[in-house]
Amino acid sequence: MSPCASFVRFGSRPDRGRRSWEQVGPENQMRILLVLALFLPVGHPTWGQSLPVEAQSALRRGEAALGRRDFPAAVEALEQAYKLAPDRPEVVRPLLLAYLQAGQLGTAVRLGRDATAHWPQDSEVHHWLGLAYFKSGHNAEAQEELQRAESLDRANFATHFDLALVLLTMQDYLAASHQLERALEFQPSDALAHLLLGRAYQNTNRSEDAIHQFRASLRIDPNVPLGHYHLGFAYESLGQNRDALAEYQIEVTRSPGNALVRYQFGHCLLEAGDLKSAVPQLERATELDSQNSDAFYELGKAALLAGDANKAIAALQRSAKLKPNDPSPHYQLARALKQSGNKEEAEVERQRFLELKKSQPVIGGMASGRTQ
Repeated sequence: MSPCASFVRFGSRPDRGRRSWEQVGPENQMRILLVLALFLPVGHPTWGQSLPVEAQSALRRGEAALGRRDFPAAVEALEQAYKLAPDRPEVVRPLLLAYLQAGQLGTAVRLGRDATAHWPQDSEVHHWLGLAYFKSGHNAEAQEELQRAESLDRANFATHFDLALVLLTMQDYLAASHQLERALEFQPSDALAHLLLGRAYQNTNRSEDAIHQFRASLRIDPNVPLGHYHLGFAYESLGQNRDALAEYQIEVTRSPGNALVRYQFGHCLLEAGDLKSAVPQLERATELDSQNSDAFYELGKAALLAGDANKAIAALQRSAKLKPNDPSPHYQLARALKQSGNKEEAEVERQRFLELKKSQPVIGGMASGRTQ
């Protein structure tokens, strides 16, 4: 399964090309959202007459709690301000953010709908409502609200960035790349924006441009999440395995418990012919993620090439169980069984491979998308 420079897509291997947002990880998802909060002001000059004194006091307490990320306290204070001044946007905006950050997504959506109906030209309430939809898994609604926010404030980094996150999740990589390009016009030193732009480029077969973005991201922030992993993947997609392995090695050192990094490192080692190093990396990947059929497949393939038929059989049987409709494990399993002397079982697996391959749609000239 060698990377193809002209057709490879980021994550083109099974089960990995559709997780551009998920791959950032829950902790980093929250970190992104918290960072983005800094780009949109939570406090605004009051519109028209001044707020009642008690509302002003509650608003200040709520904004202070948001600043120190004490979201329950922020919600409590801002709800008090909202009760005293329900028709003031400078109160509704931070309350929306507090609900969003506190995980009260249903409440955030309801308040956001009311706010956008009341203030249809307010870009920030559209933005926060879009984020509430996004975190709730309603991507189409999130896209609509963020596009509305963009139309009202085209020079806002965070709006372009958040809209790109939604588009990445929806696998509209070309549109996501346009949004990230716009975002970087306003915040050119944002490492995450460069990283995600690289991923968008990789998904649209622009590997050289992706490498440029990944390098830029790492220059700005050497600790950007999975930066060396993504740079390694881009190198691998161009067949530059030596450079890819160097980046994967750095990422494994930084993220030793990341199953995806271990898997990709092991895969690249296998492609480079370093079986001795590939097997332990792939074994570790299967330990970290016992549901990754691809990791078990690559481990079985590596073990077979290394002459360990029994290890290969166990790994390939597990791969076939996890992904019953994938022909490839059965092909390698037939070889492993034959090597171990189980000719009858090997023939059964060979026939199963042929049946599954025949039923699969052709992808790039191959039934399974693998070279077997």
